[in-house]
Amino acid sequence: MFWPSRPYAIKHERIEMICCFDIGGSKAVVADMGSDNRPVIRDRQATPARDYDAFRETVKVMAGEGDAPVGISIAAVIDPVTGLARSANIPCITGRNVAEDLRETLLRPVYVINDANAFALAEALTGAGVGHRQVLAAIIGTGIGGAVVIDGRVMTGATGNAGEWGHGPASAMRTGTFLPAIECGCGQVGCVDTLGAARGIERLHRHLHGIESDSVTILAQWHAGEEWATRTVDVFLDIVGGALANIVNMVDPSIIPVSGGLAQDETLVEALDGEVRQRCLIERSERLLVPVQGGAEKALVGAAIFAREAHNAGNA
Repeated sequence: MFWPSRPYAIKHERIEMICCFDIGGSKAVVADMGSDNRPVIRDRQATPARDYDAFRETVKVMAGEGDAPVGISIAAVIDPVTGLARSANIPCITGRNVAEDLRETLLRPVYVINDANAFALAEALTGAGVGHRQVLAAIIGTGIGGAVVIDGRVMTGATGNAGEWGHGPASAMRTGTFLPAIECGCGQVGCVDTLGAARGIERLHRHLHGIESDSVTILAQWHAGEEWATRTVDVFLDIVGGALANIVNMVDPSIIPVSGGLAQDETLVEALDGEVRQRCLIERSERLLVPVQGGAEKALVGAAIFAREAHNAGNA
């Protein structure tokens, strides 16, 4: 894992209090978190996603005065070797070493972690994953994300993409459904993300039935037993369940905390759990997918834990 270097001018002590951020494409949230792992939110502001100078200034203003280390959960992939960011939702940070630059801006230690990794870390250490050695966290909402935590450590991989199960090719083998090839925001074509997220359900419905509808309506119709919506959700479960089963067979987690907009539908998560377990190499009798609440707060918790551990490890 990439541990950012620190300026010699900053004195380091083992510390519990962390200033933590969750920064997405539209908004940034800042909080303070101590050893109780309960973030106290101080401010919310719009993210200057296309102006890097404004981005740095916004973080500086939100961080305020003080010398507590800063942990940042951000919608970006962070290269574990170089520390450089890649982000579709915050384009101004792409190619930037956000941790180093913000360290110069704030004059205190800064540690940056991918938002899905932050969520996974929080769930593994303080949430549904407590007591589990292998945790696969999944985010299913506007987009698809994921991360893997093993023995309390986030698995980043060689390029920082470990756990990104939404960007393999989509298939629907159980239902034998021909799927449309849709360009993904990552630059590839036909990713699971294009058909397995909220917009994906809408695209599937249009592809299968020629009907324009939003995901909320489609799911409500599915709950009511409407035929066309039932067919759409069945194909959706085939696509997402197959993709998740692939990574389950590879990582072999004992629990999958699930967050995101679609995870709020407990019946859908239960159906997806059945789909995944049915397609696992080894039969699973216990439930794997567990819907969890408070994704944004969990990102703050994960960012703070990551920063605290990285900072204190440097002072051991």
